[in-house]
Amino acid sequence: MIEKFKFEESELKGAYVIQPFYATDERGGFIKDYNVEEFRKNGIEHELKEVFYTISHKGVIRAIHFQLGHQQAKLVRCVKGHVYDVIVDLRPDSPTFGQWRGYDLSEENRRELYVPQYFGHGYLVFEESIVSYKCGEVFYGEGDSGIMYNDPDINIEWPFDKIGGIENLIISEKDKNLMSFKRYKEIL
Repeated sequence: MIEKFKFEESELKGAYVIQPFYATDERGGFIKDYNVEEFRKNGIEHELKEVFYTISHKGVIRAIHFQLGHQQAKLVRCVKGHVYDVIVDLRPDSPTFGQWRGYDLSEENRRELYVPQYFGHGYLVFEESIVSYKCGEVFYGEGDSGIMYNDPDINIEWPFDKIGGIENLIISEKDKNLMSFKRYKEIL
C-alpha cells in the first residue's frame, strides 16, 4: 500500500494538516513526513533548521508557545501516542487573529501539522507520547514566550475528559506563569 502526501489548508490561513507519504509491505512501514519539493509544490516554504522531540506523560499540557522575534515555523507530528494539538493565529493583521483550531495527532493517524510563523502552538497529551518538531528556525531562549492555556479571550476548548478531568492536568511552573492574550496584544 502507498499513500502519497496530502495537504489540507486550515481555516487559519497558512497552517496545514498534512498526511505524510506512507508505504507498507510485508516488512512493515515507511513514513516520509517532510520533502522540500512536495512542500513547495503545495505553497509551503519550510527550511529545516532544527529538529527535536518532546516526551510527555498522559495529562501533560504544553501551553500556547511561540518565540518573540526569530519566529519559528514548525512541522509537528505525534510519532508515538496521541495528543490534541492546538494552534492560535497571533498575526495582528490576520482576519483570524486570536482564533484557535485543534487537531488530533496520533501515531495511528500519522497526521502532522504545519504551524507557520506568528502562530502559537500547544497540546494536551492523551497517552504517553513522543512529538516531533521540525523547525524553520533554531530555538532562541531569550525570545521564548507563550500564552496561558486557559486564557479567557482565546477560550480554547480543551478535551480534559480524555485525561479523566482537569484535576489530572500536569503543567510546568513556566506554563502556569505565561502571559494573557490581552498582554500579548499590548506588547505587539
